[in-house]
Amino acid sequence: MNYKQALNNRIFEVISQASQELNVDSYVIGGFVRDLILNRDFKKDIDIVAVGSGIELALKVSQLLPKQPKVQVFKTYGTAMLRFEDTDIEFVGARKESYHFESRNPVVENGTLEDDQNRRDFTINALALSLNTNNFGALSDPFGGLDDLENKILRTPLDPDITYSDDPLRMLRAIRFSNQLGFEIEAKSFQSIAKNAERIKIISGERIVDELNKILSTDKPSEGFLLLYKTGLLDIILPELTALNQVEEIEGQTHKNNFYHTLEVVDNICPNTDDVWLRWAALLHDIGKAPTKRFNKKQGWTFHGHEFLGGKMVKKIFERLHMPLNQKMKFVQKMVMMSSRPIVLSQETVTDSAVRRLVFDAGQDVENLMTLCEADITTKNPNKFKKYHSNFEIVRKKIVEVEERDHVRQFQPPITGEEIMEIFDLKPSKEIGMLKEAIKEAILEGEIPNDYDAAYGFMMKRAQKMGLIKV
Repeated sequence: MNYKQALNNRIFEVISQASQELNVDSYVIGGFVRDLILNRDFKKDIDIVAVGSGIELALKVSQLLPKQPKVQVFKTYGTAMLRFEDTDIEFVGARKESYHFESRNPVVENGTLEDDQNRRDFTINALALSLNTNNFGALSDPFGGLDDLENKILRTPLDPDITYSDDPLRMLRAIRFSNQLGFEIEAKSFQSIAKNAERIKIISGERIVDELNKILSTDKPSEGFLLLYKTGLLDIILPELTALNQVEEIEGQTHKNNFYHTLEVVDNICPNTDDVWLRWAALLHDIGKAPTKRFNKKQGWTFHGHEFLGGKMVKKIFERLHMPLNQKMKFVQKMVMMSSRPIVLSQETVTDSAVRRLVFDAGQDVENLMTLCEADITTKNPNKFKKYHSNFEIVRKKIVEVEERDHVRQFQPPITGEEIMEIFDLKPSKEIGMLKEAIKEAILEGEIPNDYDAAYGFMMKRAQKMGLIKV
């Protein structure tokens, strides 16, 4: 590859010019170089290392660029960032690092390019291309990263025990890169992750979740989660998930392995959605099964109420991992708690009333719920597989028919509480709620259409029975 030609971009010319004017060496390093060699679309960020002050280099680059983009300076970390043509360029001074056992935050000293490459997580991320005028585009590869790219191997530049113990987040990054790139983690490195797994406990929940989200965003997340499981990391991070990897037998009756089933569901959902929170719902949809598992001589293995308990467990997981406790958590919770509803519906006669209730409860998320439930079909019996999908198609068509007619997806009471108070000259009271609930139930049961006149007539009859109207 002609690296000089590959760097034919205005931003690299400007950085090279700025470096020359400041008399510092600079290099583009890390993910950009890796993805350039792999011919992958690079993400909208580029890392620049300066043998000197990264902050001064960033400020100089800004002066030389049109419109002089704003430079964000992070003095604590000795880094700076600017944006050029929708790309974030991060500048850092070359450095060497040392670590304390109880923290992943290093003690930093100024260093050489070699020092900076030594501190990188993997050989394929230690590759650097010179931006200096005397050898522009020259590749620096001290650890054989180019060969590792060719052989699809993930190795650490230094002893993996040191690399992973110093910054345990690198263990998750190893698994994430393996999953994203289709690379194999070198055997010694893999063993080191398993050996150092407990070190992940010093990493913040936010950092862990960021890596989990990236694994969930791959085409086949199961490969990443199986690596997490085999190294022991998953049992530390999500013990609720590994608890599903238990198959028991009583009186000759067994149940399916809900752990491997869950990973299949996550893979199944991937072609149908890029929404990481729906993928989280797929990952957690059966977590209530381990604590609710019971054996009944007549019914065999049961998991009664696992969806409800699973929904409560979702909140605890989100709290423990410092995940957002906003609508994203509530969405995952709703999907988990409703995950069996369409399945039960597809196995019975699909009534308008049942579909109305499904759409009412799921609201705007009904399509996501159906996508999750279809992904939940993991049977290897081709006849059952075809039958289940056919049944779901019937449910989907029924949802469209009912929604077009009854408009319950964004349900708004045809008669508001304020109107009820005015009509019957009532102050806020339980009777208002009772009337509103009765109208809603009548609409969902199909006793009346979802319109004002029908609701008004029904309300007057119900109010008379409640003694709100004197005859």
